[in-house]
Amino acid sequence: MPSPEDAAARESTPHIDQQDTPDGACCLVLGSWTAGELTVQPAWVALAAQLKGLAAENGALWDLRQLDQLDHLGAQVLWNHWGRQWPDKLEVLPQQRTVLDRVAQFSIERPEPPAPGLRQAFFSLGDGVLQVVDHGADLLALVGRLMLNLVKLARRPREGPWRDLSGHLYHIGATALPITALVGFLIGVVLAYLISQQLRQFGADAFIVNILGISLIRELGPVLAAILIAGRSGSAITAQIGVMRVTEELDAMRVMGIAHSYRLVMPRAIALAIVMPLISVWTTISALFGGMLAADLVMGVTPSFFIDALPAAVDAANLTLATAKSVVFGVLIALIGCHFGLRVKPNTESLGQGTTASVVTSITVVILVDALFAVLFKGVGT
Repeated sequence: MPSPEDAAARESTPHIDQQDTPDGACCLVLGSWTAGELTVQPAWVALAAQLKGLAAENGALWDLRQLDQLDHLGAQVLWNHWGRQWPDKLEVLPQQRTVLDRVAQFSIERPEPPAPGLRQAFFSLGDGVLQVVDHGADLLALVGRLMLNLVKLARRPREGPWRDLSGHLYHIGATALPITALVGFLIGVVLAYLISQQLRQFGADAFIVNILGISLIRELGPVLAAILIAGRSGSAITAQIGVMRVTEELDAMRVMGIAHSYRLVMPRAIALAIVMPLISVWTTISALFGGMLAADLVMGVTPSFFIDALPAAVDAANLTLATAKSVVFGVLIALIGCHFGLRVKPNTESLGQGTTASVVTSITVVILVDALFAVLFKGVGT
């Protein structure tokens, strides 16, 4: 036999008793339909299951007159179960009718999301174009401020952020040498093995020097180094400036009258403009070394022949073009990293999104600019 406490809890728990009367089915609503009772997990689970079982009860009489309590949350539960319309048969007290009327008056049905179509695709395209224009305008303004800061540095070199510049030269350049050398060496080995399989069919073993020299010095060396630096240092630049936004250091700099572009953007841009050509040459040399060893093992092309034939196979203009491209790549990576870092909002979610967008955009821009260089300077070094 249940105790008096259990009986009292049963009476206050919101539930519905189904009864069969001479006039038809009757749903007797009992208990306390209040926020305090409905937010209890076991009571809500049991009530939700009971309401689901009553979904097919059409034309039943709903009797709320024996309810202990009814607030707006309980009325909303009943209103939603009724399909946001009054049942055909309803017995309520005047106070309960007032609560139900208020819920029915202010209950707003959520509109269904629009089905994807041509209109939504057009709006999405327009939103994407506006975002690209917004980013482009900010980048253009960043480039303009960089030019003005370079003029200021040339006029007053003693006031320049040289300590910051030296730190960036070390962290971006010196610490990147091992990984770029390893990746370049492996790329050279892979290319040499793939090229050797094709050249063997025509007995043109000696031309492996020409193919490796042109592809690595002119294209793959600078692009590979730029992609590695974009993923390694570009993300670090965005994260560093983004953390300064989160910790309100950027706001403190603005209050102190310190220009972000002069102390944050310019040292990183100069450092990458200096470092990228050196890393590009370093990566290219590592790739050529790997290709030379692989050519010796696979095709019998000796290192001495490889070194002697390389200057005749590759014109010096290719090295000049590669160096110029590397400088452009370095400046672009620095500007994009700083751009997304300065746009970070003061929360960790925006920091992660900005870092990801910075890396993706940097790599994409590097490839696009490399394609532009290939088209514009197709007659150089050939």
